[in-house]
Order: sequence, then C-alpha cells, then structure tokens
Amino acid sequence: MNLILLGAPGAGKGTQVDFLTKERGLPAISTGNILRAAIKEGTPTGLEAQKYISSGRLVPDEVIIGIVRERLSQKDCENGFILDGVPRTIPQAEALEKAGVEIDAAILLDLPDELIEQRMAGRRTCIDCGASYHVITRPPKAENICDECGGELTRRKDDDPETVRMRLKVYHEETEPLVDFYKQRGRLFVVDGSRSPEETNAQVQEVLEKL
Repeated sequence: MNLILLGAPGAGKGTQVDFLTKERGLPAISTGNILRAAIKEGTPTGLEAQKYISSGRLVPDEVIIGIVRERLSQKDCENGFILDGVPRTIPQAEALEKAGVEIDAAILLDLPDELIEQRMAGRRTCIDCGASYHVITRPPKAENICDECGGELTRRKDDDPETVRMRLKVYHEETEPLVDFYKQRGRLFVVDGSRSPEETNAQVQEVLEKL
C-alpha cells in the first residue's frame, strides 16, 4: 500500500505517519531524511544534490525524485510506503508518475486555517532533547519544563503566528493544488483533521480498510 498524506503545515501529518508506521509496518519516506542519507552515503543523486546545497541553491525536482526512487527500491519498501514531504507541487507529482511510482491513496487531513494557527501557537519543543508538547493537548507536568530531561521548552520560530500564516499561504499556492490532482485520478480520500489524533487515525484506518 503506497500512501501520501496531504494537508497544511500543522494539520497533524507527522502524528498520523507515526500511527501508520506502527500499525501497518510501512516505512515513512521523509525527503529530508533520505536527502541527508544519500549525501552521507555518496550516492550519485546524493552527490548531485550536494552540489546545489553547497552553493545555496534549491535542489531541483528531478534530483529529489531520483533520491526518492533510490529509497523506494530498497527492500523495506516492497510492501508499501508512506511518502512524507513529497510531492509538494504538481510538477513533483507528475515526475513521480513518470518515474513509475504508483500511489494507492492520497489522504487529505482537512481543517480550517484558524484551527491550525491555534494549534501551532501552542506547540512547545525542548531545546535539549527535542521532545514535543502542546500547552493545551499535551502540556508538560511543570510549566515550560520538559518531562523527559528537565530542559527548557520553547516555541519554534516556525510556529510564530506570522511565520505560520506565511507557511499556510505557500501551502495554498503551491501544495493545495495536489488535492485536485489526486482527486482527478480517483486517489483522494478526505478525513476530518480537526478531531483528536486518535479520532483522526480511526478515520484514516477506515479509508485504508476500503482500499
């Protein structure tokens, strides 16, 4: 089963990916992680990507897709995978198709921007161990203190209200068109992302059981 999770920044895609990797045993293919791994291992596409990164340029779509193809050819992807962070644009989605990467379901976590802004404003991260919290849904035992290591909790710059609004603007302009792209192909499934992570996961599981 080959899956993509769609949704705006802060929609809860990472949480649902974690659920799915545990429940379905599917590897999560994160473009950031495989890009770093390909560069470290010195693969041909990894070396190509390094040239762009070293010169401060964006890595072109064809290089990103090449690295994704390399990763999907590994044994743990034989029974399926979850793409995380790709495709982000229509050209990337088209490039995946041309590369022969078939997608069984694109699951959209649907919720309003206002709720996303509320959620992200409440997120906190430990500066020492990276543990994640939320002031409402997952508060630490002691205010601004990490339960795991006692480190200080802080709000990432990515979660500042102005930054969140800019990220949402970019999402609506560049990534949201993927909704129609997969809808036209009969691969789009919509779930209510405004519910709790567990309730959202139950909806995702219902979708997968029908495939």
